[in-house]
Amino acid sequence: MTADLQASTFARLEQLNAIGAALSSERDISTLLEKILLAAKDITHADGGTLYLVTENEQALRFEILRNDTLGVALGGTSGNPIGFPNLPYTDEHGAPNNSMVAVYAATHVETVNIEDAYTAQGFDFSGTRLYDENTGYRSRSFLTVPMRNHENVVIGVLQLINALEPASGKVVPFSAADQRLVESLSSQAAIALTNRQLILQLEGLFESFINLINLAIDEKSPYTRGHCERVPILTMMLAEAAHTTTTGPLAGFRMNEADRYELKIAGLLHDCGKITTPVHVVDKATKLHTLYDRIDALDVRFELLKRDAEIELLRSQLAQRDPQLAVAAASPTAPEPQSAAEAEAIETAYAARLAQIEADREFLHRANIGSEAMSPADQQRVRDIASRYRWQNGSAETRDFLDPDEIENLSIRAGTLTAAEREIINHHIVATIRMLEQLPWPRHLRRVPEFAGGHHERMDGKGYPKGLKREEMSIQARIMAIADIFEALTAKDRPYKPGKTLSESLHILGKFRENGHIDPDLFDIFIRQRVYRDYANQYLHPEQIDTVDESRIPGYRV
Repeated sequence: MTADLQASTFARLEQLNAIGAALSSERDISTLLEKILLAAKDITHADGGTLYLVTENEQALRFEILRNDTLGVALGGTSGNPIGFPNLPYTDEHGAPNNSMVAVYAATHVETVNIEDAYTAQGFDFSGTRLYDENTGYRSRSFLTVPMRNHENVVIGVLQLINALEPASGKVVPFSAADQRLVESLSSQAAIALTNRQLILQLEGLFESFINLINLAIDEKSPYTRGHCERVPILTMMLAEAAHTTTTGPLAGFRMNEADRYELKIAGLLHDCGKITTPVHVVDKATKLHTLYDRIDALDVRFELLKRDAEIELLRSQLAQRDPQLAVAAASPTAPEPQSAAEAEAIETAYAARLAQIEADREFLHRANIGSEAMSPADQQRVRDIASRYRWQNGSAETRDFLDPDEIENLSIRAGTLTAAEREIINHHIVATIRMLEQLPWPRHLRRVPEFAGGHHERMDGKGYPKGLKREEMSIQARIMAIADIFEALTAKDRPYKPGKTLSESLHILGKFRENGHIDPDLFDIFIRQRVYRDYANQYLHPEQIDTVDESRIPGYRV
């Protein structure tokens, strides 16, 4: 072997090793397939080539990539140009093996086919090739068709090269034995890389399906939570991409690769998985008295009993006025004595006033039960006054105060519909989320998922939960998710306890959160400046929620 030939062979082997390393690191399937074909063309100096994959039912070959330098043809892969050719079936219309097609033959016989000239080759049908040549003016001559076998020796595709070119003259020559060995080696490496990539994608798909299974379980408990679990990851990625593209300010150096994006996406999908442990009546508490049902209806029954008792008392008084003897016979031992006309009128006036008081108190408790506005100390005191103002009898004739302690506590909630104990239950979901996620054996590229997902209720000033972390103790991704979680909750239109707020209302509240140290100020600026809120609103908010936003009036925003 001459020195030049040795150097050439060594160079091609080095090239093959470099190609194998590049294939192993490629994550995108289309790009990977393209790299396989282009690498094979490069090391053999082929003018064109086609890469086929075995179909899912393993009964045909599907065109994936087609390239031809002379004709300037690029189909499939990253070209964006679809391949309109039909699949190559393994059998003909009679069920006989389709051995006349060289690509099918190579796949079904697991055998490399090296043809010097397609027009003179025996045993294969190149009529399609001839027709293609007639239409394009091309001359297909040498063919090298290699089955791609994975680590289990199963054919998953076929690599076909056309027209080997002599480097010096550009003349079409047959593929050499060395070419064949190199392409066979490359096809083996490529098949393993492709199989690994497909397996990884399948596992990722399975993992994401498992996450969706958890969210479905939560959805079965609460239809409102699943919408939140779907939208928060989307808004998280919107803000993360905005931070990724920013070139000025404190976050100018924040960058993500595809692995980082996937890690953050998974964290977003799992950020509320702990809610699977939260009782339904707390998650879906639409009113202050809501448990398994809204207990305001029970209060309405009591008010009706009060009105009934007042009416009975009135009727007894009127009966005593008309016929004292009949009244005494019909009444209880405490029946009133006969009254004068003036006294009767006073009783009727008192009755009307009592009914008005009962109805006013009933309407007040209905309003208080909704919890849409912050409750003043005076209104909280009025709840306590109503509790002791009336007495009623339950089914066992036991007389008790109108409201029990639990009802007083719930109806006196200052803001929202949750008591302090119920807020603790809700807050515990993030503890459950962290505990659940930390139990999983995360691979290296997902190891930060528990931290990202578990930090979305922390505050920049250290007053959040569950760990009381400060800004500098949190990753940028966790801070991103905190903003996404709050903004989605403010604008959500599918919650039973509140309507979705408008953009201007939501941004005003978010700005207040920025001022009081609740959220990251730099990410908040990006959220406004790059109009992330607008992009999200156009996709997920009702048109009536998308009002005009004056960014100069948003609290805490540095224009």
